Amino acid sequence: MNPGIPAASLIVLACAAGNRWLVADPVLHVLLQLPLLAASGSLLVPPQRVVADWRWAAGGIAPLIMALNGVAFWMLPRSIDGAVDGGMMSLAKFVSLPVIGALLCVCWRRGHALLLAFVKAQVVSMAGFLAFLYTHSPVRLCNSYLIDDQWRLGVAFLWLGVALAGYWALGLFRVPASIQSELH
Repeated sequence: MNPGIPAASLIVLACAAGNRWLVADPVLHVLLQLPLLAASGSLLVPPQRVVADWRWAAGGIAPLIMALNGVAFWMLPRSIDGAVDGGMMSLAKFVSLPVIGALLCVCWRRGHALLLAFVKAQVVSMAGFLAFLYTHSPVRLCNSYLIDDQWRLGVAFLWLGVALAGYWALGLFRVPASIQSELH
């Protein structure tokens, strides 16, 4: 049995139990609940030795393209509004985001370093774009949230982009193990 199944189930159940509370605030909804649901899917991916044999995922391109289609859908304000209102869109959120997370995990395990760097750059730039969009839009983009909520979400996207850029940039200053052994 996959050891990630209990943890993934716990995350999904916690997101479902707190759904009303989480969707009441766009920052909690978009930057906490949606990533947690995606993270639950990444816990369901088999170990690396199994994923290494998946020919369809060679290079990480196929899972990335499939995941990006899902991410693009959930970036639309209309999709967020639908998930807030409940019903089928809320169910789609709880089903599709773990699949997207699993696909991203497979991409991360099989992807070339340049592909992963490209994805990181796109995540940071998209966070910056969304920060600008949500803070500078004169109208509400999500009908379920007030303009002040939208502005707070934009600021949160800005901080997310800055934090991710800083975290990923720290990896550039690590000395590779092969060079460390030569230095000693």
